[in-house]
Amino acid sequence: MDRRVIVMVMAVMIVLLAGCAAGPNAMAGVADGDGEIAGFWMGIWHGLIAPITFVVSLFNRSVSVYEVHNNGGWYNFGFLFGMIMIFGGGGGGAAHSRRHHG
Repeated sequence: MDRRVIVMVMAVMIVLLAGCAAGPNAMAGVADGDGEIAGFWMGIWHGLIAPITFVVSLFNRSVSVYEVHNNGGWYNFGFLFGMIMIFGGGGGGAAHSRRHHG
């Protein structure tokens, strides 16, 4: 394939992926109606219950999967950590594959 075509395809892919990036959360660092801001521990909890919350959110408009009134990076880290605890991450499958095929 011509080098120019490869560069064009890569540029289009980068633009498409950049268009999918989330914007800023205007509610980060802002307390909710009860004066609470979700942090790391609440992020873990929300990550753990995310599969159930997602199903409930399909039928109840007042339920969200992600708390927008959070403290930013630490809540995000906790949320992802909770999701990894539920879904097991990807490292176990890779180790299993190496043991049996390598």
